Amino acid sequence: MNFNTTNNTFRQLMSNGLSYRVPSFQRDYSWSADEWDDLWQDVVGLFGADPEPAHYMGYLVLQSADNREFDVIDGQQRMTTLSLLMLAAISHLTDLAAPEDPEDPQFRRARQLRGNYIGYLDPVSLVPRSKLTLNRHDDGFYQNYLVPLERLPRRGLSPSEHLLRRAFAWFRERIREYCGDDGEAVARFVDTAVDKLFFTVITVTDELNAFTVFETLNARGVRLSATDLLKNYLFSLISRESAHESEIRTLENRWEDIVGFLGSESFPEFLRIFWNSRNRLVRKFELFKTIRGQVRDKAGAFALIRDMDRHARVYAALRSPENDAWTMQERDSLAQLQMFNVRQPLAVLLAAFDRFEQEDRTGFERFLRAIIVVSFRYNVICGRQSNEQEMLYNDIARRLSAGRIAGVAEAIGALRPVYPSDGEFRTAFADKTLRTTSSRNKKIVRFILFRIEEHLSGGSLDFESARYGIEHVLPENPGAGWEQFDDRQRDAFTYRLGNLTLLRTTANRDLGNAGFDEKRPVFQASEFLATSKLAQDYDVWTVDTVRERQNRMARQATGIWQVQF
Repeated sequence: MNFNTTNNTFRQLMSNGLSYRVPSFQRDYSWSADEWDDLWQDVVGLFGADPEPAHYMGYLVLQSADNREFDVIDGQQRMTTLSLLMLAAISHLTDLAAPEDPEDPQFRRARQLRGNYIGYLDPVSLVPRSKLTLNRHDDGFYQNYLVPLERLPRRGLSPSEHLLRRAFAWFRERIREYCGDDGEAVARFVDTAVDKLFFTVITVTDELNAFTVFETLNARGVRLSATDLLKNYLFSLISRESAHESEIRTLENRWEDIVGFLGSESFPEFLRIFWNSRNRLVRKFELFKTIRGQVRDKAGAFALIRDMDRHARVYAALRSPENDAWTMQERDSLAQLQMFNVRQPLAVLLAAFDRFEQEDRTGFERFLRAIIVVSFRYNVICGRQSNEQEMLYNDIARRLSAGRIAGVAEAIGALRPVYPSDGEFRTAFADKTLRTTSSRNKKIVRFILFRIEEHLSGGSLDFESARYGIEHVLPENPGAGWEQFDDRQRDAFTYRLGNLTLLRTTANRDLGNAGFDEKRPVFQASEFLATSKLAQDYDVWTVDTVRERQNRMARQATGIWQVQF
């Protein structure tokens, strides 16, 4: 991958005739008082009796073919705000100067700062050029009013232009308060700050490299705006073919609606799921390269954004079981999928909903239910690798999107290769351990125990009710009366499903770590059939009885979690 990484101070970034451009369709300026104040506090922390030696400004991702003119792929909010801080200092120096004396020291200081950090005279054309160019919405206000320090209009401004105006005024007031009427202090303040504010600068040669950088850093917990990079690529295709301004505005509004609805951090995952619901499976690191290879013109960009808009709300609803779009049965199934923390089916569910919502909504319910059973068997109990499963789901999704699956029965039948057999599922269930010290595992255990109880009793129970709890027959911290289990066996069997049962919370609390002889009468009186049957069937509690009970539960579970192909 062709990219370069360096640590640069703000002075180094703005020196030697380098220039920076925020791509036309990047986000508008959005920082407000909270971010301005955070930056200001970081800057003033570089001064005083015990100053910080430097302040790290984070990653700056740039794209350049010649290492002189750079597109700001990530970091435009910080670059813009620092430029506003420089302009605020220049404005304050200008206010301090005697207007009738062009050689006043404050004018000279202001000219020096402007040349270093805001703009320069082109040596060939002798035309003044700004070191920073903002996006299509913000640059006019920045170049026409802020850079030349013209009187700033207050009316007729867009929200981002209002923020630019307010940021400039905010920093000018902070500098006036901090440096007073001492021009030398203003110059010293700027001169020190630009050498102590530094970035990790990653320079790449094209969008593909930039997207790879985004994905790599995001995987390491550094959140960057890969969403903006994709937007800029798609809109550059549209602009390249002379789209009308109204077309661009309409599409831009649609894009912002999608990102605003999903959230910028959720958008990349949605994009991958959406793409894989209609195309051959693409891994995260290949996604941008694949899209760039297939979406190459204005028509393709328009089509992609329209399709994303249509599917974004369905994707969000699939991640939100409580959404009003779902029936009670669908809501219950999606809540289970969320509880299992299984994401592999999202692309095929997106395709299935798109296919069956109008023509066979009950069929979609059946397909969703089949996916839940497969997820429980394959992922939760058998713990099989997800690669084979994801490949199959992708194949089904593409066939659904292309109309090559006749109906719901065929779609469900296509799940058979990732449906563990009854024998495999029963064996895995009989050996399953779920440590209830994890909140997610605890919820899954409750779910399993309640479903088995409903199977035995024929009733319907609220498995999330606080009135009921999980009872560890062999306690998590056993005392006297549990000598039949040695330390190794306690560790191996405490969280086996066969050792777990349901009990009212009050009874569970009262029993504590009591021995089995003391617990048994309480179990026998329980309203839960599975718990009372435990007391009837076993007069001692040993490794063998845990195994025997779990084998019985495995047979019951095999009948509960089934798909009829």
